[in-house]
Amino acid sequence: MMRSLKVRFALLLGAAALLVVLAAAGVLASIAAAERTIDRTLEAQGRLELLAELSGRMTQFGLAAIETVGSPDTQPEALAIARTNVDRALSAVDEALARSIQESDDPLDRMQYAARTRPMAQLRGARVILDRQVAQITRGNAEPEQRQNAIKGALNGFGAMTGQPLSFLIEAERRSMVLGSEQARALSNRLRVASALAVLAALALVTVLYRSVTRPTLARIEAVRRAAGAVGRGELDTRLSVATRDELGLLVANFNRMAARLARRERRVAADRAELEQTIQRRTADLRAANARLEAVDRSRRRFFADVSHELRTPLTVILGECDIAARGAGRGIDQGPAFATIRKRAQRLKLRVEDLLRIARSESGEIEFDRRLISAASVLAEAIDNSASEAARRRVAVDFDPGARDIELMADSEWLRQVVESLIDNALRHATGLTRVTVALEPGTGAAGASAVITVSDDGPGFGAAEDALFERFRRGERPAESGFGIGLALARWVVEQHAGTIALGTGEEGRGARVRLELPALDQADDLDPAPLKQKDDAA
Repeated sequence: MMRSLKVRFALLLGAAALLVVLAAAGVLASIAAAERTIDRTLEAQGRLELLAELSGRMTQFGLAAIETVGSPDTQPEALAIARTNVDRALSAVDEALARSIQESDDPLDRMQYAARTRPMAQLRGARVILDRQVAQITRGNAEPEQRQNAIKGALNGFGAMTGQPLSFLIEAERRSMVLGSEQARALSNRLRVASALAVLAALALVTVLYRSVTRPTLARIEAVRRAAGAVGRGELDTRLSVATRDELGLLVANFNRMAARLARRERRVAADRAELEQTIQRRTADLRAANARLEAVDRSRRRFFADVSHELRTPLTVILGECDIAARGAGRGIDQGPAFATIRKRAQRLKLRVEDLLRIARSESGEIEFDRRLISAASVLAEAIDNSASEAARRRVAVDFDPGARDIELMADSEWLRQVVESLIDNALRHATGLTRVTVALEPGTGAAGASAVITVSDDGPGFGAAEDALFERFRRGERPAESGFGIGLALARWVVEQHAGTIALGTGEEGRGARVRLELPALDQADDLDPAPLKQKDDAA
């Protein structure tokens, strides 16, 4: 039957639910009976405590009566207070008895509680009688000895009237407490027996259900699990026998179909894997060939930069030398000074470009040596500004220098650092349209590794524009270059600064106008003990 397994599990769940409901009902009934017994015992204990308090208040009232009669000249405040306390205690006991009568569902209990109201009336009457006798004795003009005898007689009568009712009430409440304890023990015994029977019944039912439903089902599921493990290990010819037509039977049939499909797919995957490995081998060979070609192109590019730089530098040096000779002998003939001066200026600028190309090539090949010495940052900046003064004057741009509060010492290559600052000033002069001022500033800073020197080169031009970080790429130029250039100045500046363990960043000048280049280089603390031995070292290329 298709529904046999469902019916079995439904029977299992229904039996478990029935056991839970019966157990819950038994527990709730037991808790309710225990709560009733405990409540009755606690109420009896509470009433017993009220009766003990009432007995004490009665005694205090008698003592207050003796004091009032023995000292007639004093105010009867003590007797009034004692009388009030007795009345409060009587009212508390009456309220407790009335509450017990209202809350009890047992007619016998209600009759017993009602029978206790008569002794309470006797106690209340005894208090009234004693109060009247004290008032009569106090108003009389008898001798003190007669007054004492009278009060003694009144107290004896008061004791006779209150003793029996109090004893009856206390004994009744004590019997109630004893009865509650006995009922609690009897209830506990019944609960033990019922719990034992319930446990035996539950075990019997669970055993029957396990043998008839759970164990066969678990055995079949274990067979499916073992078969699935075999398939997972690659034994795709594993099959199970379909013994029933219930849900597990359908599961077994689906498992067999799945194993068959996996076997067919495994054969197809093996064929595809072989073809894919062949394809990967062909593509790997192509990639290796392409990589070899790219490496050859890269070597050719580096060799091109180096060859072009060397080929152009030598004739330019000769041209500059010949210009100097012609300029010195120009006084004996036609004045050729302005022409030679123009030639020298153009050749000098072309030499600078060639020097930049040569630096780029050497930086990529790691052939640059840095002469690190203890230098003054202010002196290097001042020299760079002096070298750029003529070009700045020609362009009518003011170059200011702010040396800061004190000089800062660096362990660096002064020539390379000067060239970096000159390149930054030259970039500002050539590329900033409408420029009127360039400011070079030096100030101390605090880097991640300690003291540092912060060098800023700022101007009042239009700024760098968008994609500032891209300007550090080699051969990358700005969006609006005013003059031609190779676009290697900032790239070379960053490489030099990073070789000195520093940082360089582009930004905007003050008030959001102009360009600002910020260099931060490690500085020597004035308190450091410098070791000048290793003054020269060769740095690896970035």
